Amino acid sequence: MRPLVGAGPSERVEKSLDRKLRAIHADPHGCREFILADAKDADMAYGIGAPGRSPEAHASEARFRTLAEYRDLMRQVTRQGIVDIMLMSVSSNHLLTIEERLFDDSPVTPAIRANDSTDVHLARGGRHALTPALPFRSASLDHAMCGKLDCQPHERGLGCDLGLYSVTFTNDAARDKETLERFHEFREEAERKGFRYFLEVFDPNVPGLVEPEQLPFFQNDMIARMLAGVGPAGRPLFLKTVWHGPRAMEELVAYDPHLVVGIMGGGAGTTRDAFQLLYDAQKAGAKAALYGRKINQAENQLAFIHLLRLIVEGVIGPVEAVRAYHAVLERLGIRPRLSLEEDLKSTVTATNYAGTTTVAVPSPVEAKTAPAPSPAQPPASSHAGGCRCSHPTTSQPAASVTIPSPTVCRNSDAFPKLDNGLPNFANMTSSQRLAYHRRRLGFG
Repeated sequence: MRPLVGAGPSERVEKSLDRKLRAIHADPHGCREFILADAKDADMAYGIGAPGRSPEAHASEARFRTLAEYRDLMRQVTRQGIVDIMLMSVSSNHLLTIEERLFDDSPVTPAIRANDSTDVHLARGGRHALTPALPFRSASLDHAMCGKLDCQPHERGLGCDLGLYSVTFTNDAARDKETLERFHEFREEAERKGFRYFLEVFDPNVPGLVEPEQLPFFQNDMIARMLAGVGPAGRPLFLKTVWHGPRAMEELVAYDPHLVVGIMGGGAGTTRDAFQLLYDAQKAGAKAALYGRKINQAENQLAFIHLLRLIVEGVIGPVEAVRAYHAVLERLGIRPRLSLEEDLKSTVTATNYAGTTTVAVPSPVEAKTAPAPSPAQPPASSHAGGCRCSHPTTSQPAASVTIPSPTVCRNSDAFPKLDNGLPNFANMTSSQRLAYHRRRLGFG
């Protein structure tokens, strides 16, 4: 945990991540808490193209958002308060966490990408990702924690104390030995400095290194054996891995109920892909999801994230959520990237940064889900019965449109609230959040 001596003002607000992890470990099988993370660390992979295409770009143009616009999206998502983790590069963390104090008095936990092995080196014209991954780390933990090398103990609370560490196994003894040795070195440094981490395990980045039908179980075995030699103080807070279908997820979850397992989002795909993946993974026992490209390519990131949360809270199902999302876009006058009909389709998306798919992911199954609000009354504009609601707005930097934050029911005394009257999701129990969203959407 972050040291109390010299800790920043953010210690006044409990982070939703910490509360959820306690609840999950207290009841691994029965707890419905779910951790959502927004991955805006892509500048450590794609370089200039990391922020994504600018919303006002025309078909003949290839202008990307700027780094400043990308960081403004980080501010918007953090202030929305729905995700539990904002994952950034060390440079973005320095600006937003250390200089701007964005996460002070916020339930959202800042985190940094702690390493960037060669399979995420994706320069235009580059070939790094075409060969089996080699471990590499450019980030300094001290830079993340206090903004300089060799932090003093009282300075370690100035920045963030959480990072994502990534490994990619290649089924090659020499390469995988090096990957595990670098992981060992990182764990020792992190434990000495009071730095926490969550673990990402990519599929092999080159097709053919493992037989496709064996790949999900190769990954599960490698995860189990790499953590078997790690004591409690050095273990990850949670794990995120590629979704290989319910069988592989259920196997990993059953193996160790205190290994909190989550999924990574992979390529952008359709909106249905994103929503269905979340629904299916949670049903199979996943307790976390980290979405990067799926969020960053959304026409309206705040509405998209809001619907992700409603799905894991059991308020709305994947198909209904796609329809509700398009209703929000229509109300805001935002042209969707795909038509509703196309966006309701399921596709196979890439499972790694390089854009290659090393194993086929089972097609999603239609879910029997809770009733959804009608398109005329989507989540971003719905009124709960008897509740007078307000709609705080923030402006999307590159689109000149107003983006609604989640509807706020200010006169509901049944739920914890912040000093400014907004709902305090960090202090709500899972049942309170479900009741809050159902009331807000008019379901009772």
